[in-house]
Amino acid sequence: MKPITPAIHGILDYAAAAFLALAPSLFNLNGTAALAFYLLAGIEFALALLTAFPSGVLKVIPVQVHGGIDLVTAFVIAALPWLLGISQQSTARNLLLAVALLVLVIWFMTQWHDDARRVSTRPS
Repeated sequence: MKPITPAIHGILDYAAAAFLALAPSLFNLNGTAALAFYLLAGIEFALALLTAFPSGVLKVIPVQVHGGIDLVTAFVIAALPWLLGISQQSTARNLLLAVALLVLVIWFMTQWHDDARRVSTRPS
């Protein structure tokens, strides 16, 4: 069983949005790098609000769809330094790569399907 429930994942999403929003100040990022982090923070926050997590507000995105978005997002974030032309800015590049790796690790550790609905195969 994976240790991160959808409820915990929702909380982690809000924490991630806060970290991404604070990253430009914490790591002295500016220009395109800072803008990238602010946009990622907004996207992360909106996704958390819209997902059918216990902490979601509108609950219009199914948890499994959120998982798919997170998986794609991890690879997009990893490519951002080169897509945005900021790969020479080592702090921004390394931070984006670390965020991408963390998103991927959390994706692997999250329960994207409701295990309670599975039928037991144990004999009674």
